[in-house]
Amino acid sequence: MKKQIALLCIVLASLASLAAPCAAIAADSIYIGLSAPFSKEYAEYGVSFEQGAQLASDTVNAQGGVDGRSLELVTGDSEGEPNIAKRVARKMTEDQRIVAVIGDFASSCSMAAQPFFHRAEMVQISPTSSHPSFAPGSPFSFSLPGTDELLSRFMARAVVEKLQKKNVAVLYLNNDWGVAAQQIFADEVKHLGGTVVAAEGFLDHTTDFIPILEKLRAAQPDALYLFTQLPDGKIILNQRAQIGWDDVTIMGYVDFYSPTIFELEPAARRNLYTSSLGFFPDSPRPEVQSFVKAFKEKYQLPPTQEAALAYDALNLIAEAIKQAGTDRKAIREAMAKIKDFPGVTGIIRFDQGGNVVKDYPILQVRETDFALIE
Repeated sequence: MKKQIALLCIVLASLASLAAPCAAIAADSIYIGLSAPFSKEYAEYGVSFEQGAQLASDTVNAQGGVDGRSLELVTGDSEGEPNIAKRVARKMTEDQRIVAVIGDFASSCSMAAQPFFHRAEMVQISPTSSHPSFAPGSPFSFSLPGTDELLSRFMARAVVEKLQKKNVAVLYLNNDWGVAAQQIFADEVKHLGGTVVAAEGFLDHTTDFIPILEKLRAAQPDALYLFTQLPDGKIILNQRAQIGWDDVTIMGYVDFYSPTIFELEPAARRNLYTSSLGFFPDSPRPEVQSFVKAFKEKYQLPPTQEAALAYDALNLIAEAIKQAGTDRKAIREAMAKIKDFPGVTGIIRFDQGGNVVKDYPILQVRETDFALIE
């Protein structure tokens, strides 16, 4: 009996010694919030966010964590609704374990939640919010995709300098976004020594673009830039093929970086270029290839652009914590000072307003895939 009791004591002591380190690690974890739509219309983007952020967390933890402390995600479902995003922000800022937050998906949700993060002096980094008023709205807000202004200027440089097209026509959706984006684009083209030979707007729900395309063709541009969303863009490309205007180079907005572009006939895709928000899975950069390989191994799926942006967001927070510790305000100061961070969506730094500064890949649409233009 005494031997049995002694043996039991040894076993219990061994179990206690094994449990103690695990309890210490759990208690000493660093918690990062993730606010995203996990239900309703935009749920697929929330899933992508979580996949990218969790992979980044797992990778950091496998390498010893941050100063020996593991990273843990705390998720909140904003449902893609600004009022719900406010509730998630309130809950996360009141949770003293959470030191920074990734999110939200839509600019409207990010901006609705922003006052809570500002008052709590907590970093809020959005993988996808591009509204020009978001990041400058608080020193604690950061935006990873880049503003429409940044994208428009970059696209102008791509057309004039990379594709070597000097005479450019523009077709744009005649709303607040399209008017502002095409004007910034046109100004940059002129600044680079090019000429905007024609610019035409169209109203939402337009289905017959042939008269506009004929008018633009009459101006004899070397390139045509489309400030449209992908559904309108597909109609324009098909009708461009119908009128036989296949000798002009076309560049589409970042929405054109979609596998559904290959549903179009080859004639509609001829001489077509586009870009992405920084991520291209076939990039030769080692950071990108390591991410793509790890993502496929973990999820048995290719990574989405949104997953890549969330992956970068968590790694940026981890880098700031390495430099400054877990004080919320100190994390913000370190984040603002990050330079040339090797993200999978580009080499990243932030301007004074918290918007990302990076280049974007220029992609040629080929028969069955996209090709990177160096």
